Amino acid sequence: MEPAPSRVPTTRRFTVPGGRDGRRMLVIAVIDKVGTGLWAGAATLYFIYAAHLSVTQIGVLMGLSGVLGIAGPPLAGRLADRFPVTRILVVAQLARGAALLALLTTDDYALLVLFSALGALPDRASSVLTKLFAARVAGPDRIRYQAIQRTAVNTGWAVGAAGAAAALTVGTVTSYQALLLANVASYVVIGVLTLRCAEPPAPSRVVATAGPSAARTGKATPWRDRHYLAFTGSETLLFLDDSILQVGFPLWIAHATDAPVGLAPLVLVLNSVLVIALQVPLSRFAETSAAARRLLVPIGAAFLAGGVALAASAGGGPWFATAAVLVAAVAFTLAEILHSLASWELSVALAPGEAQGAYLGVHGLAQSAQRSLGPVVVGAAVSAGPLAWPVLGATLVAACFAQHRLVGRSAVRPAPATGDTSAPEGPSAVDSGRAPTAAPPPPAPGS
Repeated sequence: MEPAPSRVPTTRRFTVPGGRDGRRMLVIAVIDKVGTGLWAGAATLYFIYAAHLSVTQIGVLMGLSGVLGIAGPPLAGRLADRFPVTRILVVAQLARGAALLALLTTDDYALLVLFSALGALPDRASSVLTKLFAARVAGPDRIRYQAIQRTAVNTGWAVGAAGAAAALTVGTVTSYQALLLANVASYVVIGVLTLRCAEPPAPSRVVATAGPSAARTGKATPWRDRHYLAFTGSETLLFLDDSILQVGFPLWIAHATDAPVGLAPLVLVLNSVLVIALQVPLSRFAETSAAARRLLVPIGAAFLAGGVALAASAGGGPWFATAAVLVAAVAFTLAEILHSLASWELSVALAPGEAQGAYLGVHGLAQSAQRSLGPVVVGAAVSAGPLAWPVLGATLVAACFAQHRLVGRSAVRPAPATGDTSAPEGPSAVDSGRAPTAAPPPPAPGS
């Protein structure tokens, strides 16, 4: 039986896994989110006041961009199995900046849609590439690194959003353009910093030189791995917390409760504060694949509690509604934090080393699909009324238990003692007849 998670030693608590490059990529992620936070708050206003688009046109533009962006994760993952991930990441970062900068050159609607869509592709790709880099450079400490990274990027996002709020008080086209240019500048800065990062050991290239078995294992593909595809499908549902918090709460507060409308932005502030405060401490409960699998039970409980609390918020006065909404926000945020830990560990652990990039690219489709379909599902829940929230919560509980069963005990293993980030025999490896792969060497100290 696996021992219970132990308290993280004080010396380790303040150490960023991955050495110099792990710390550098953390800085890159923060700068990226500061820039994104600056632009995200101004994007819609820019399209309205600078490009003179209607609300309908903006919705179509964002929808089409999201559709093209779905192709980003699998494409990036496939490329990362063949080429250095740092170089592909630099290309993606600069492509994001170029597409964004191109928006300043025109107010033609067709071109704005084209440039936005071309920017969405590398934007979604960069998230998978960053995850791959982190998994490879942090090795067995990947869960703790992910927790530190999420804490840092939430802080960066908050700083960027605060800067945008200050700039938007001016309310001129020039201020919107300045925020866009600030985000473009952030892409240039992180591109330069990424060039200074050493390439971490890639399981796919280690396997490629491992001998005769390489030819056989090199054919691994997530598109024929039914277990991994089913796992990714269940992940699409479990990522719904994002749409529930960002879309569902504001709509529900405004249309179905007596809570003040000003509570809506406070829910997002509460979410960010809880992520910053709890992400790293809770990471010790997902330091192995088996531990990550066990987290699916409390994740389901949190989803159900959040759904029940949201339904209850429609049945009382302002004070009761406010309290119920806050309880729901805490529950869904806990589900988000725990799911991010479990999802990170299991998506890496279930991916064979020789095709790690391709597998994580396919896993990235879950979040991309949720971003496109989630607002529709949540909007339908708001329209259906209070009963829809417990039903949605129960559906997410079912998804948790389905994933818990899918990721059986044979699929998980203790965290490796070296820098191996690949998973040996799980359902994917067993069912497709692949031989277990050789473990890559650990990263060089400080690389």
